[in-house]
Amino acid sequence: MARILIVDDLEAIRKTLAEILTLQNYEVDEAVDGLAALAKLKRNTYDVIILDVKMPNMDGLEALDRIAALKIESQVIMMSAHGDIETALVAVRKGAYDFIQKPVDLNRLLITIRNAMDRSMLVTETKVLKTRVRNYKTQEIIGESKAIMEIKDMIEKVAPSDSRILITGSNGTGKELVARWVHEKSPRSSGPIIEVNCAAIPSELIESELFGHEKGSFTGAYKQKIGKFEQANGGTLFLDEIGDMSLSAQAKVLRALQEHKITRVGGDKEIKVNVRVIAATNKNLTEEIKNRNFREDLYHRVAVIPIHVPSLNDRADDIPLLVNHFLTLVCNEQGIPVKTIEETGIKALQNYEWTGNIRELRNIIERLVILSHSTIITEAEVYQHVTRRSSY
Repeated sequence: MARILIVDDLEAIRKTLAEILTLQNYEVDEAVDGLAALAKLKRNTYDVIILDVKMPNMDGLEALDRIAALKIESQVIMMSAHGDIETALVAVRKGAYDFIQKPVDLNRLLITIRNAMDRSMLVTETKVLKTRVRNYKTQEIIGESKAIMEIKDMIEKVAPSDSRILITGSNGTGKELVARWVHEKSPRSSGPIIEVNCAAIPSELIESELFGHEKGSFTGAYKQKIGKFEQANGGTLFLDEIGDMSLSAQAKVLRALQEHKITRVGGDKEIKVNVRVIAATNKNLTEEIKNRNFREDLYHRVAVIPIHVPSLNDRADDIPLLVNHFLTLVCNEQGIPVKTIEETGIKALQNYEWTGNIRELRNIIERLVILSHSTIITEAEVYQHVTRRSSY
């Protein structure tokens, strides 16, 4: 339940607002002035603070300064019976979400609170997202084959730049991992890396997902949404499966790359964005261009530096390293002693025809770890489970 703190020296106003907001399913607390409010803020967390300007001991504007100094993230709505434009502008400059004049229009107050709650939720979600990004430990790129060493060398060369990259390769080869390592080694590593799976989003929603939308811009747009381009500002935007993006969205992405600006769906304001775009696809974009499914001008924008990730069949020499890596990983996840696979079993895995690449190998190893009763997985067990692949 959302929590609201009402700060006003007039008890009648506090009680009236508290009663109305309680009926709206808000949890309400009260304070008689700025000093009392700060004392409560040190002990409790509130989503919204309704703060009167004129109060004894400490007025609203001074309290607003103290709230900002304490880095309290509550949304503050100022109110005053002596409101004027200058006071409102001062309040907003000091960090207030909005300014309402007394006597309070209750409908406007309720709408303002809902909008402030939406903003508070967005701030919280963004903070959580950034924390997850900072805490995300990028997995190593496992392998010593010629192709993998070339990819690692390419990452070291291109990561410090802002050049756009197109990563190609079959499903399950590790294209996302390459993108994350480019970001990790770039000057943008302190910023977010935001991923968009273009194949997983319906064509009618992809533009809203990428560029955001304004409230009421279409049926179901109940509130403003910040798109992935804005979320990735200062960092990296990873457009996975860009070959599945609609032509309409392609045109807008092209404009964003050319002008470094986007416009939310239903909006007319241009918003500057500073992102590095890394794209990936399992499709042959040259063929898609011939079939008029992909814009050639966008292709040349995103494919400044191409990186091809080979299939697992083309890097069979890396399979022993990958097997040992996944054995350790899966056993640790399951909380059991690390198991091993017979050398002949590893040879069998090297000779197998992998259609799902690294992802499929990882699944096979997990299956072997869970179903094997011994700490040494036999060649026979390997054959038993890889040959049953098509039945899963």
